[in-house]
Amino acid sequence: MRYLLGQLPEATVLVIAGRALSRIREACSVARSLQPAVIVVEDVDLIAEQREARPGEHPLLFQLLNEMDGLNSAVDVTFLLTTNRADLLEPALAARPGRVDLAAELPRPDADARRQLIRLYQGDLVLDLAAPESIIERTEGVTAAFLKELLRKAALLACDEDAGEGPIQVTDAQLGSALDQLLDSGNQLTRVLLGGEEPAAPGGQRPRGR
Repeated sequence: MRYLLGQLPEATVLVIAGRALSRIREACSVARSLQPAVIVVEDVDLIAEQREARPGEHPLLFQLLNEMDGLNSAVDVTFLLTTNRADLLEPALAARPGRVDLAAELPRPDADARRQLIRLYQGDLVLDLAAPESIIERTEGVTAAFLKELLRKAALLACDEDAGEGPIQVTDAQLGSALDQLLDSGNQLTRVLLGGEEPAAPGGQRPRGR
């Protein structure tokens, strides 16, 4: 998302997330005043879950649909909706032409992407690794958030073992130990939340994809 928005330097970006999801009307009003604009609705499934799954009124969903339908060709406002659970979304989001023009799935990072993410997240850490590819292989199927937490844990282990001054140096052993902690059976919930493991599907099988 950050990369995409970075390609639109002239656009006003409004991000709606968490409690701010209730301020859709106000955000759209601001966007129209400051167009060209992009309205980012993070975790849209929180307000656009299928109506059959939760009977009753859905005022925020209806507000979102009304605002999306209210845009015309003369208004330079784009909606960017993000979700990790596209399977839960209300079909009405795409039922009317023009509401959703493009849907893009971002797969979990492959080996090359994991290498790049580790370089991105290491910051000032010095990775003194003799066998970096073993970590790349062991982290197959994880998300970027998992890799970020992995480096954080490894840095804490390095600080505990060496309180000297200067840049923090992380060794193979420390990075491997941090990964062992995240993969430990006692940290199953952490792995699920960080995208290191898919929750079990009914029948004991794990989902094959999204």
